[in-house]
Amino acid sequence: MEKTELAKLKEDYKFFQEKYFLPNFDELNKDFQIEKIAETETDFILKEIRKYITDKLFNYLRFIESLLNPANAPMFVFAIVKTLGVSEKEKLAEIYKKITKIEIDFIKLDLDYSEEKEANSIKNYLQLWNEIKKGFLEIILVIENNLDNKSEENMKGYFG
Repeated sequence: MEKTELAKLKEDYKFFQEKYFLPNFDELNKDFQIEKIAETETDFILKEIRKYITDKLFNYLRFIESLLNPANAPMFVFAIVKTLGVSEKEKLAEIYKKITKIEIDFIKLDLDYSEEKEANSIKNYLQLWNEIKKGFLEIILVIENNLDNKSEENMKGYFG
């Protein structure tokens, strides 16, 4: 029976997982959808996994950036910024700082490839993700709760 591309990816990953003591495939896949790599033919599985992880982190980085510095942000961002208190902005700044370090590391790894460094980055990025996602979710919940309140306040003062 022919193996599916996903099954082959999992098997290939298992080799690296055992060699470098990486997290299990399902743990990474749950947060970073690395199963999509099965659609890509590559000799550099760890590099592709790192790219999927960092794509997600960099998307969050850009969102946080627009909240902390909304100068050219879409209109909806201004409504969100109004919902944030000082403590939420400080938490966002801290998360932002942590992810920017990953962006620098990402560039360094692209310039100086090493399988071992790729494996270490995957472990480090997952650890960081697990540290920041709870705090980020708390901020998103504050935004969600306050956005409804701010919208209601703004509507009360509007007479058309």
